[in-house]
Amino acid sequence: MSDLSNYRKSYEKSQLLESEIPEDPMALFKKWFHEMEDYGGVEEVNAMTVSTIGLDGFPKSRVVLLKQFNFEGFTFYTNYHSEKGRAIAENPHLCLSFFWHSMERQIIIKGIAEKSPKNISDGYFESRPDGSKLGAIVSNQSEVIASREVLEEKLHNLEESYNGKEIARPQHWGGYTVKPVEMEFWQGRPNRLHDRIRYKINEDYSWQIDRMAP
Repeated sequence: MSDLSNYRKSYEKSQLLESEIPEDPMALFKKWFHEMEDYGGVEEVNAMTVSTIGLDGFPKSRVVLLKQFNFEGFTFYTNYHSEKGRAIAENPHLCLSFFWHSMERQIIIKGIAEKSPKNISDGYFESRPDGSKLGAIVSNQSEVIASREVLEEKLHNLEESYNGKEIARPQHWGGYTVKPVEMEFWQGRPNRLHDRIRYKINEDYSWQIDRMAP
């Protein structure tokens, strides 16, 4: 057995006080996100964990890249036929989470996923490198494949087929926008008395703000 009980860290880099936060959680998310960009040392600030409830009833989490965010929600792109896509089709209630250890911060978001409009997915797909475009076409995401070689051969054939041609977005690939109903901001503090501020949406779409026990 590996005993990890001696793993200790004191969190002392910042604080999160009600007197210093905006009324809308997206404004605080934007502030924290840009602070992480400015802080440096993080290769993919936009990496987030997406958790779904699978068709087998089990939760499953995986890291994907956030590609857009605004006051409406958070957008990422995927194969709609993947395990993730099938889970969302059955139950669009998702959890997103960000953990930025260098700033001792975490954000947990509960929200409801909606497919992005086709023109938005088309626009993002067009901005991708050709290799990424072909990868979206080649991969039957989450399906069992015979070998790596099968995948690479399929890609090679597509490269020849699309040589000099426009690569259109496949209809089974596109975006989801997760519209938040609850956002919790966690700031590490000394002695494990961390700051936890929760925003919860009201029926009139205003936000209730509560401090949670650490």
